[in-house]
Amino acid sequence: MDINAAQNRRLGLFHSTVLNMIDMVGIGPFITMPIVIGLLGGMYIWAWVAGALLSFVDAMIWSELGAAYPLAGGSYNFLKVAYGEEGPGKMMSFLYVWQTIIQAPLVAASAAIGFAQYFIYLVPMQVWQQKMVSGTVIIIVTILLYRKIESIGKIGVMLWVGVLATLGWIIFGGIAHGNFVQPIFEFKNSFSINTIASFLFGQACVKTIYSYLGYYNVCHLGGEIKNPGKNIPRSMFISIFAIAILYLAMNISVTSVIPWQEIKAWQDAGTNNFVISTFIERLYGHTAAKAATVMILWVALASLFAVMLGYSRVPFAAAQDGAFFKIFARLHPTKNFPHVSLLVLAAFAFVFSLLFRMGDVISGILAMRIMVQFIGQGVGLILLRKRKGTDNLPFKMPLYPIPVILAILMWLFVFYATGLAIILSFAVVLISGIVVYLVKAKIKNEWPFQKILYTIDATDSN
Repeated sequence: MDINAAQNRRLGLFHSTVLNMIDMVGIGPFITMPIVIGLLGGMYIWAWVAGALLSFVDAMIWSELGAAYPLAGGSYNFLKVAYGEEGPGKMMSFLYVWQTIIQAPLVAASAAIGFAQYFIYLVPMQVWQQKMVSGTVIIIVTILLYRKIESIGKIGVMLWVGVLATLGWIIFGGIAHGNFVQPIFEFKNSFSINTIASFLFGQACVKTIYSYLGYYNVCHLGGEIKNPGKNIPRSMFISIFAIAILYLAMNISVTSVIPWQEIKAWQDAGTNNFVISTFIERLYGHTAAKAATVMILWVALASLFAVMLGYSRVPFAAAQDGAFFKIFARLHPTKNFPHVSLLVLAAFAFVFSLLFRMGDVISGILAMRIMVQFIGQGVGLILLRKRKGTDNLPFKMPLYPIPVILAILMWLFVFYATGLAIILSFAVVLISGIVVYLVKAKIKNEWPFQKILYTIDATDSN
């Protein structure tokens, strides 16, 4: 049974937006907020604005591609079509799946590791116990995902309510404290053009962008979205706008109670990473802080749920297309979801959650996506427009090609800011993927080794 069949499109705009938002708001903002303040001091808010701007511009690329090609797998299909289904597109889509097998479990592991770190506020634990908690969280979320897509939507709404309740409490607490507008006045005095152009600002943006990632989750579920030509773009823009407002309000609320100077001092000294818990404790006491920590853990669980749901569709789509191991194309016999793909990614995520620390994965996750996925899609969109025009596009980005150029330049800056060690790690993954692809292509007589001459026209006639 084909998961992309029209009768399997069960998720509307509301559910699509919900799944995007719970993917975006994971443990990330609660952990990265003090890190950003430690890096930039009083200019911390501008890193969050920059993250929202990059997400919004990049979402225009995702919207145009996602609306035109609403299939399970998202970027896998976009890269294949953009670069030629019988030519370089084979390698680009393969490289995307190759990196997904590594980076998707890392994303899931980062959420689970963050969950365990905040869990320490409730129950002091040794390192090995933290690892057991993170691994258990992966198993629990996998069980929750082992069901029909209609049930997934209902669970997503329930988790989403917890996300909004958590952020709402934090924002309301700052407003009720009566000093909410004070940080806003401080932003004006702290602004510096030199800081905006600095490597330090780039490092801070790496952290904020990590917290925005997920605005494109709906594209991975393209085959299950109703009216995708409209709902895919709308869900992304609504998600980014709503989350940006919530993030900015959360930062302002927290620093209206705990001055940013104090948070920066904690970061410089390497102490107190539980800023939100401390914030609630100062306002309402220790018992309330424990309740807030539980709600943050709920948010982390919700994000992990959305991440594993979306990425489990990527190897599935590639396997259906004959470009990956056939076993990944299997659907559950009764629940009609790619259970093999889900279980494999969950297994890797479980192992990664035991091996790595949060600081080891954030920059690496972002660096591995930028060149092949984000920049690759931007360039691919330009190639696709030149070959096929824009007459049949359900969504056309405004001011083309300015958004594409801006997105590519901004992604290059962020890639540079991840640091040399992370860039070298990405190079290892990329080169190994190219080698594996070339070996596979040689065996299967595929591009660039096929005997027949490849042309773009041959692709367009399919």
